[in-house]
Amino acid sequence: MSTLTKQTLSHLDWLEAEAIHILREVAGQCANPVLLFSGGKDSICLLRLAEKAFRPGRFPFPLMHIDTGHNYKEVTDFRDRRAAELGERLIVRSVEDSMARGTVVLKHAGESRNKHQSVTLLEAIEEFGFDACIGGARRDEEKARAKERIMSFRDEFGQWDPKNQRPELWNLYNARSHKGENIRAFPISNWTELDVWQYIQREQLELPSIYFAHTRPVVRKNGLLQPVTELTPAKDGDVVEDVRVRFRTVGDITCTAPVESDADTVEKILAETATTTITERGATRMDDQTSEASMEQRKKEGYF
Repeated sequence: MSTLTKQTLSHLDWLEAEAIHILREVAGQCANPVLLFSGGKDSICLLRLAEKAFRPGRFPFPLMHIDTGHNYKEVTDFRDRRAAELGERLIVRSVEDSMARGTVVLKHAGESRNKHQSVTLLEAIEEFGFDACIGGARRDEEKARAKERIMSFRDEFGQWDPKNQRPELWNLYNARSHKGENIRAFPISNWTELDVWQYIQREQLELPSIYFAHTRPVVRKNGLLQPVTELTPAKDGDVVEDVRVRFRTVGDITCTAPVESDADTVEKILAETATTTITERGATRMDDQTSEASMEQRKKEGYF
């Protein structure tokens, strides 16, 4: 008599299966979805999950990046190359386009454009008629993210109301929406930063070089390391140091800080991540240090 052996799945297998299920639910329920791809580590994982969900066919959605115009070149170059390698359509819309239209007005030339991405995102959703945006946000990133459903409903104004979200019992996801409304879908919402790095290691995913330790001029401000660049030059009185750093998260140069690190391999990053007690946004995002730029308020205004 044959003996049936129960296959033991690792926690990464379970997380991967859940994410693939969510991607297929979005593709099955939504008429015109899009996957947000910035070239960052979380969206790189989403691309691999989409490959597993839909290959050998083409993705049932294009890729899109809302670019502030102040992103690290290493990341945008990687973004373009990876999309070309996959043969998938990449749409790029910039905050600079919104500034030219007058829908984004900066308080001053040096203001961070990061929080204004919501305007450009909502304009892109309207331009292409997207009814769902798939992104790599995770609940462990920030307390407002932890309030999100897997399928996060946004009204006809692109607004998020944390008290008016749909129940998701027994892994049943409701992505239906009326014209003008939008769903933000988060397939890796239940992943942690450590899970992401473990998946990167298992899948041997390529990343932009700034995720790994390198030497960079920085200025220490408010407990963070501000990179010294053309956009963020050192000011009078600043002490510029050449420090060995890496980026835990990537975004607009004006608000994304690296952390001190000698981790120049995925294995070393895993060891660091396993012992850290500070979230990646808490350790690296200068725009999250003020109430004006709080994540929850920005999400209510349409931010991802």
